[in-house]
Amino acid sequence: MKLVDARGLSCPEPVMLTRKAVSAGELPCRVMVDNPTARENVTRYAQHQGCQVSVAEADGIYTLTLSK
Repeated sequence: MKLVDARGLSCPEPVMLTRKAVSAGELPCRVMVDNPTARENVTRYAQHQGCQVSVAEADGIYTLTLSK
């Protein structure tokens, strides 16, 4: 499974990295972010692309799992 590590990056970088993975057909994939804004933006982008998104949080790190 593709892992997109976007921790420490500010928007729009997490969305751009996610877009690259989705466009390349690398689904399912996991995206790691460390702030709520990036979590929401990546979730919104993925849902607009027709992906299902599940989110887990541990110690301030959000792991989003994207699948078709």
